[in-house]
Amino acid sequence: MSEIAITEARGRLASIIDEARTEPVYLTRRNRAVAAVVDSSFLEKLLEDAEELADIRAVDEAWDETQRLQETPIPWAEVKRDLGLVQ
Repeated sequence: MSEIAITEARGRLASIIDEARTEPVYLTRRNRAVAAVVDSSFLEKLLEDAEELADIRAVDEAWDETQRLQETPIPWAEVKRDLGLVQ
């Protein structure tokens, strides 16, 4: 992990971007991290993973609610049939 003060970063943008290709570079203000420079492919993967995790959590919450309400889930095949998605 690399840290650099914002005031110093202003004059080193190109080298910071090069360094961020291999690891995040944290920008600090008053010795506190306030931002990070990361490789764009790393950010894309991170956002994809975050979306996947949000979906997993939503499914877990739905299952918990089903159990809490003592409901019986409707089978997917029945839902597709009711919506006319299968013949």
